[in-house]
Amino acid sequence: MTASLNKKVLCFIDEYGTAGTASFHLGAVFVMSNEAGRFDKRFSDLLEPTANEIHAANLSDGYLQSLLQRFWNSAPQDRLVMLNQKFTAANGEPPVLYAQAVVETVKIGLKRFRGILGRTSIANVDVVTDVNHHNDHPAFLAELERARQEDGRFRGVNRIVRLDSAASRLLQLADVVAYARKWIVAEDFNAQGLRERFGIELL
Repeated sequence: MTASLNKKVLCFIDEYGTAGTASFHLGAVFVMSNEAGRFDKRFSDLLEPTANEIHAANLSDGYLQSLLQRFWNSAPQDRLVMLNQKFTAANGEPPVLYAQAVVETVKIGLKRFRGILGRTSIANVDVVTDVNHHNDHPAFLAELERARQEDGRFRGVNRIVRLDSAASRLLQLADVVAYARKWIVAEDFNAQGLRERFGIELL
């Protein structure tokens, strides 16, 4: 396989809300693996030198909006995809619902990322999620493994990694992207505003 066909894509995912409830959103950031360090540094450089882990729910909307806008304005906008997907309330086991949400979000994101990669299919993907009580459950892992074997574009996923978000600025960015749906609810922005100002696509 040539290098151009084997480029790895990283998808960082974090949530806002609880799977199965009406307020459940996923934020996703898609980048090439060989460019992830550059985006990580770009986001880090916008933070105060003493900043530790970023948790969107603990910060003011004004600060987060300024941070996201500065990141988007300084980033190579044709090299990343940021998605916010809302999921309606549903019955079922929360870890399975969470896994199904991850699968749907990854599939949509990879479809949009094809233009960046310059291919019609993507078959070298790692999904990185923030560790929580849902994605640390055997039912979550079983559902994702089923999808890796059977479910369309998700079959391009090689690994699902659970990581403490303190170790990754891009997971922290995904957390902010997930939280950004709150500004729609509060009527601060519409979908077009989120896309144009912050680069976030609403699903």
